[in-house]
Amino acid sequence: MKPRLLLIGFSVVSSLLFQPAWAAGDLTKQEPKRFHVELSNAAGEKRFTPDTLQFETGTLTILTISNNSQKSYYFGSNGLADSVYTRKIVVLDKGGKEPLAEIYGPIRKVEVYPGQVLEWWFVPVRTGQFDDLMSRKSEAAAGMKGTIEIR
Repeated sequence: MKPRLLLIGFSVVSSLLFQPAWAAGDLTKQEPKRFHVELSNAAGEKRFTPDTLQFETGTLTILTISNNSQKSYYFGSNGLADSVYTRKIVVLDKGGKEPLAEIYGPIRKVEVYPGQVLEWWFVPVRTGQFDDLMSRKSEAAAGMKGTIEIR
């Protein structure tokens, strides 16, 4: 009788111990929060609109970055790059509707050409405030800079 009880006990314990581990939330099923930032504008003003962005940890985020000017601009923040898990970058067509390409892996900075749009899909994983959002140093001196807060 003892071997049978031992076998039943082992069976119960092993079924509890060797169950697959499931995460508390499935981010692939989460509805993303959307944000938009414009690099410069048609008038040629060197600025981010808006120049302050706020994100929330654990939230699937789509940041649409558009450039409606006649010049290429960068969008980059080391603080943001170090505090998010990037799922992908989606390069969109001129209408901003159809994907042309997807880029995977860590992203630190993107360059958006005149009249182009892209989406940066990410999940913030660390809180912080970062005042290092900028394009090029010369454009930051002209006012093209911003801040990012992750709560």
